[in-house]
Amino acid sequence: MNRVASFDTQRSSRSPGELPTLEDVARAAGVSTATVSRCLNMPDLVREKTRERVFQAVQELGYAPNFGARVLAAKRTNTIGAIIPTMENAIFARGLQAFQEELGRNGVTMLVASSSYRPDLEAEQIRTLAARGADGLLLIGHDRAPELYDFLDRRGMPYVIAWAYDRSRPYPSIGFDNRQSMKALADEVLAMGHRRIGVISAERAGNDRARERVEGIQQAAREHGLDAAEIRVIETPYSIENGAEAFRTLMQGAQPPTVVMCGNDVLALGAAKMANTLGIRVPGDVSITGFDDIELAQVAIPPLTTVHVPHREMGRKAARMLVEMMNGDTGVTSQRLETALKLRETLAPPPPD
Repeated sequence: MNRVASFDTQRSSRSPGELPTLEDVARAAGVSTATVSRCLNMPDLVREKTRERVFQAVQELGYAPNFGARVLAAKRTNTIGAIIPTMENAIFARGLQAFQEELGRNGVTMLVASSSYRPDLEAEQIRTLAARGADGLLLIGHDRAPELYDFLDRRGMPYVIAWAYDRSRPYPSIGFDNRQSMKALADEVLAMGHRRIGVISAERAGNDRARERVEGIQQAAREHGLDAAEIRVIETPYSIENGAEAFRTLMQGAQPPTVVMCGNDVLALGAAKMANTLGIRVPGDVSITGFDDIELAQVAIPPLTTVHVPHREMGRKAARMLVEMMNGDTGVTSQRLETALKLRETLAPPPPD
C-alpha cells in the first residue's frame, strides 16, 4: 500500500504531459537505474522479487522506454519491414507468423505493409520503411525495378527475398523453385492421361511466382509431346470468387479441359465451388489442382490435390537470415526449400471421351 502511494505521489508531482523516466522507476522500486534496465532487457538476470518491484513501478508510473533515445544510442531501430502482396490471402499468414515469432525471439519487431500487387505502391513502401529507419526488409518475389535494388544497396539495407529461390541473383533469397514445383504436379497430371489442360493463374506480369508456375505446366506439357500454346490460361486476381468465374469460362465450349490447374489453393477452391454450382463432378468430370496446401485444402470436399509449401520454415529462416545480416554477417546465402506433392481426391484420370 505504501509503495503504491509513493508511485501516485511521484506521478502527481510531475507536470502535465511530463513522461516518467527510468530514474523515476528506479526511485520508486528502490533499485538502481542499471537494475531497471536489466529488468526490462534481460529479466532472467534479475531476482524474482526485484523484478516484481520494478515491474510494479513500471505499471503504476506508466513508464515506457524512450525508443528514440535507444535508436540514437544503438544506431538501429530493431525493426524489420515485411512487404507482402496482399493481406486478404491466407498463403502469406503462416509464413509471416513464423517470421514474426523468430524476430521476437531476437528482440526485433516486425512492421508489415501490403502492396496490393502494385509495383508503384511497393516502391513507395520500400522507400518509406527505409526512411523510417527499418533495419532490414523482407520482400516477396524477385520482380521489381532495378533502381529499387540499387536504392537498397546504396543505403546498405539488408533484404531477403522469400517465396522464391534463385541462386543466380546477387542477393539472398529463401524459398522454393516455383517452376519445378508446379512442373512436378503437372507431370503427375499428364502421367494420369490428361491432355486437355486449363490453367487459372494470377496476373503474370510483375509476379515471378505466378509466371514460373505457368511455365512449369507448359514445360511438362512439351516434354510429354503436347503443344504448350494450346493450354488455355486465364489470369485473374487471387480470390475464391475470381477462381469460380475463371472456371466457368474455362468449361465453356465444345472441348473443355479435363483438368484445371490453379496457381494457388484459393483459386482452386473457387473453381471447385463453381463446379458444384454447375453440377460438374470433381474429379469424375474434371480434375482440379491447387498450390500452397493451405488448411482449407485439406478439409475441402473432396480434399484438394496441391503442392505443399513449407511456409513456417521459410518464415523462420528468413527472419534468422535478416537478423544475421543486421548483425554484420556478410556470408548469408540463398536457401532452397523443398516442396511436396499432396495427391488428394480432386485429381483422377480423365473421363473417357
